Amino acid sequence: MSEVATTRKKRVELLFAAFLLLVGILVFVDASQLHVTYSQADVVGPKALPYVVSVILVLSAVALAITVWRGNLAQGEEGEDVDLSQPSDWKTLLPLIGVFVVNILLINWAGWVISGTLLFFGSALCLGARRYVLTLVISLVMALGSFYGFYLGLGIKLPAGILSGVL
Repeated sequence: MSEVATTRKKRVELLFAAFLLLVGILVFVDASQLHVTYSQADVVGPKALPYVVSVILVLSAVALAITVWRGNLAQGEEGEDVDLSQPSDWKTLLPLIGVFVVNILLINWAGWVISGTLLFFGSALCLGARRYVLTLVISLVMALGSFYGFYLGLGIKLPAGILSGVL
């Protein structure tokens, strides 16, 4: 590997270590602002897990930075399904990002069933589906299934949006 490639790779890995450190600090700050009322007899409360995650993230960031500074860089993916010499497929990636953004914008107003159907349908189209009616039906079934799966199976209410009287 050339000197320039090694330097670039080192910077990228140090940037990832900095990101881990930042996330660890944010989790710590967020956990410190939790206001929980529970019995004083409880030794471990709900604040414990975010603090543990924060410490793990910070220690991982420090360990990664030390490893990179010592010159031990990660090896590139050599998977048989991945051709690293090819550039990213922006004609697929950008519309896919757009589908996710539309989902984010619509989910509270239109509800999960409608926005989820559009998310699944749009993602399938971006990734090459050409049987439109079947893809739409499967997308609707997946959105309804996940809506009721979360509601009945986990007790989590996803937004119903404009279908709130129907669902």
